[in-house]
Amino acid sequence: MHVVPGPRYVITGFDGSPNSVAALHRAAAEAQRRHARLDVVQVVPASEGLWRWGRAWLRLREQVARLLPRSQHVTTRLRIARGEPGEELARLAERAEVLVVGARLNSRNGDPLGGDTVPAVLSTSPCEVIVCEGETRQDA
Repeated sequence: MHVVPGPRYVITGFDGSPNSVAALHRAAAEAQRRHARLDVVQVVPASEGLWRWGRAWLRLREQVARLLPRSQHVTTRLRIARGEPGEELARLAERAEVLVVGARLNSRNGDPLGGDTVPAVLSTSPCEVIVCEGETRQDA
């Protein structure tokens, strides 16, 4: 019996924020280092209609094409998912080697890990998680 390994991939969440841009760059580097496919996921609220999915995918394609080197476009897959970002990213990372997410340095609720996404991913992700921050720290 021959065992064929499944595809190797790195997954990242992307919403266009500075944190997600930092996560995208780190995930792209990880994918190249691991010789893996890069999955870029944007999670939209479940309440949004299908027409918004199409617009979100087109915007995602445009932003990622601008941010990644052309040589990596062939090994990058774009996805739109519906639901809560932390839950969806962890679910989609079921067979991933690593999940890369961005965190805000200063969140509205005072959590150093940002909003709800990072804690949800850290507690439920089935794979290694890398957390990036893309904002510059300003000392008071």
